[in-house]
Amino acid sequence: MSAPTAEDDRPAAGTDDAYRPSARRLAREAHRRRRTRRAGLVATASTALTGTALWLAIANSPGWPRFRETFLNASYARQALPRVLEGLWTNLELMTVCGALILVFGLVLALLRTLRGPAFLPVRLLATAYVDFFLGLPMIICLLIMITGVPALRLTGVTTDPLLLGGAALVLTYSAYVSEVFRAGIQSVHPSQRAAARSLGLTHAQAMRYVVLPQAVRRVVPPLLNNLVSLQKDTGLVSIGGVIDAVYAAKIITAQTFNYTPYLVAALAFIVLTVPLTRFTDWVTARTEGRRHQGGAV
Repeated sequence: MSAPTAEDDRPAAGTDDAYRPSARRLAREAHRRRRTRRAGLVATASTALTGTALWLAIANSPGWPRFRETFLNASYARQALPRVLEGLWTNLELMTVCGALILVFGLVLALLRTLRGPAFLPVRLLATAYVDFFLGLPMIICLLIMITGVPALRLTGVTTDPLLLGGAALVLTYSAYVSEVFRAGIQSVHPSQRAAARSLGLTHAQAMRYVVLPQAVRRVVPPLLNNLVSLQKDTGLVSIGGVIDAVYAAKIITAQTFNYTPYLVAALAFIVLTVPLTRFTDWVTARTEGRRHQGGAV
């Protein structure tokens, strides 16, 4: 006689032991499906109506033919696309190199501002003054000072390359913003975490490195990604110094053709890069919030 298997313990289909959802549950699920379909239809219809109304308002405007020729010319778009993409590579290089430097410099500034003890007061004051200065200084002015002012000093061994000087201006400005993000993350960690680490024999530096910073960095990943999105767009500002990036490449073609379609091509190139990163930031933010509400590690 063969031994009984796991399949023998399963209730046969149609027997009294088989699970049957109640009529109330079936009705509730059917109502939920109808409500979801109705919401989808309403959203689709309202979106279509809004898009149609906007298109009719723009297409029927008096200046639409001239606008279409000046900003939406397919011939000039095809001419500008290769040169804009070539310049866009410069923007990507700036974002990558400057982004890494900004993270390191911003974290150092945040750590300097969180040092304790009267002996570190001068360091805290200098770090605070730096952050306050560059938080209040407009980016465009910082770029102009770096690109035009530094070469005017004629300092020995100091570069005059507008690409490097523009990148330095981005690092100086964004480090102030990122340092505040890191500092907020450090201060969000409950003091009991640091106290527990010190009670186990860890020094202040060890408690910061192994206990506080891992929690702080995980909490500030979404705002850091938002800063990266902003940095990606602001790399186009280095074009004021003559750096041939996507914006300046579009400017050159526009000056030659007196058509502004290349600017629109450059704008679309930045949007194509920014939208995936923005959606990824939203996903990380939702995931972090979900884990926080569930009581998991953030």
